[in-house]
Amino acid sequence: MVFDPGELRVRLELERPVSVADGQGGEVVSFVSLGGLWGRIEPVAAVSVETGGLRQSTVTHEIVVRQRSDLVSGMRFVKEGRRFLVRAVHDPDEGGRYLVCRCLEEGR
Repeated sequence: MVFDPGELRVRLELERPVSVADGQGGEVVSFVSLGGLWGRIEPVAAVSVETGGLRQSTVTHEIVVRQRSDLVSGMRFVKEGRRFLVRAVHDPDEGGRYLVCRCLEEGR
């Protein structure tokens, strides 16, 4: 795969999940910022399902960023209030330059 670094022009915030005890034996998951980075967002698919009279939509995206060793599934990207949960991360050409993240957009 060939990527043009000039296509990484969307400013994203990378966040990692942090579990905190809720005081009742459970936990609450919140997210902590790891900083900003540049990437490319590309919509892949949208699926709409009706369950119990409610319509649920799922939108998947591929987000391409420069290689970083701490990026794993379960993290999320944030762009201007939109949240993208990282489901899978891979190096498309195993060259150690870029990562392709398969993401679900939350709240859609």
